[in-house]
Amino acid sequence: MSFYTSLSGLQASQSEMATISHNLANVSTNGFKKSRTDFADVIASSVSLAPAQQVGSGVMVKGNRQQFGQGNLIQSANALDLAVSGDGFFAVKPDAASATVNYTRNGSFLVDANNNVTDANGNFLQVYPVDGSGNLIQSSMDTLQNLVLPATSGTVKATETVSLGVNLNAKTAVPATTPFNRFDVSSYSQATTTSVYDAQGNPMTMTSYYVRDTAPMASTAGVADDLSSTWSVYSFVGDQKMTVGGGSGTTGGSDSVQLTFGNTGQLAPATPATKFDAFTPASGAAQAISLDLAASTQTSAPFKLAAQTQDGLAVGQLQGVTVDDAGIVKASFSNGDIKALGQVALVNFSNPSGLRQIGDSGWASTGVSGTPIAGSAGQKGLGNLMSGTIERSNVDITEELVNLIAAQRNFQANSKALDTASQISQTIFNIRA
Repeated sequence: MSFYTSLSGLQASQSEMATISHNLANVSTNGFKKSRTDFADVIASSVSLAPAQQVGSGVMVKGNRQQFGQGNLIQSANALDLAVSGDGFFAVKPDAASATVNYTRNGSFLVDANNNVTDANGNFLQVYPVDGSGNLIQSSMDTLQNLVLPATSGTVKATETVSLGVNLNAKTAVPATTPFNRFDVSSYSQATTTSVYDAQGNPMTMTSYYVRDTAPMASTAGVADDLSSTWSVYSFVGDQKMTVGGGSGTTGGSDSVQLTFGNTGQLAPATPATKFDAFTPASGAAQAISLDLAASTQTSAPFKLAAQTQDGLAVGQLQGVTVDDAGIVKASFSNGDIKALGQVALVNFSNPSGLRQIGDSGWASTGVSGTPIAGSAGQKGLGNLMSGTIERSNVDITEELVNLIAAQRNFQANSKALDTASQISQTIFNIRA
């Protein structure tokens, strides 16, 4: 009997050393949780045997119990690196359309080729739906959805009106070179540029050139300056000249906008917006743009672009993503849009030690773990969510090495007991009548 008792001790020590080795092997695995081998003694008893005469029959491995203590938290520069400080797991799905939900503490998430947020193993991060303001709609396992980052945002609108408010210097001289030539800086006084958009949301550059037509009045002592003058404004979108009523030599047409300032430096009379003739941008769809210069003035101050607006809209391209302390995921776009995409789901269990390990720092629920309890950061006993942070393994190398030494000593002691039993048996075999 002692042989089998010692054998059970050897097997138990081997199991413990295997568990410790597994812990040490995963000391650098993000989100890994160490395990501890629990043992129980084996007693063979019967109703006829006196309690004081019972002898144990060895040891058995009761189980490898996972230890869900907090691992070390380290900072990262990735907003999708998430960590739970406290209890709870991230919910992930192995397939986009799968009903199976697994759980992980490894919050190192990334974006795949289809803009899905996944972990390193391709599992899809699950979030709860939110409304346009980022308010949670419902948090339950039935409402989980994959977190997808939209590539674009907004509706395209071709530019129809450009409004410019400039201050033209009253002392600016008439250009030395005539006629106007946009490639000759001596033929115009100032220039401004405005980004406009075609019907497909493609950006174009509209450049307006300001040419003084009348010379400034000479200053006279004791007499207020006369700021009366006229200016011509030539506009181009890309390389296409903007014309009015045909323009460029057509009878009744013009290729410039005329500004007339009174002696106070204000437009006289007020100049309405000028609608240019339609032109054809690279997208191929004819487009007409109006130029509003009503807010322009002429003073002795230097040239200044005081106001600039245009009513076109481009499709916003995804520029970044953030996750706040409540787990709300927000995407920002190049057109200034900010969209709330969902709230990161956290899940807990009444008995986390009952979860089944599936590898890659993942777990699946079992009847022992209990049903998943859905919630969000800071609610229902769940921990806080931290963005730009990774949870490392909770393995303590020093503690594991000490446990390994102890397991080794246990193995040696059981080996010695087995050797002693062998020697006793050999002695018995050597007894001669």
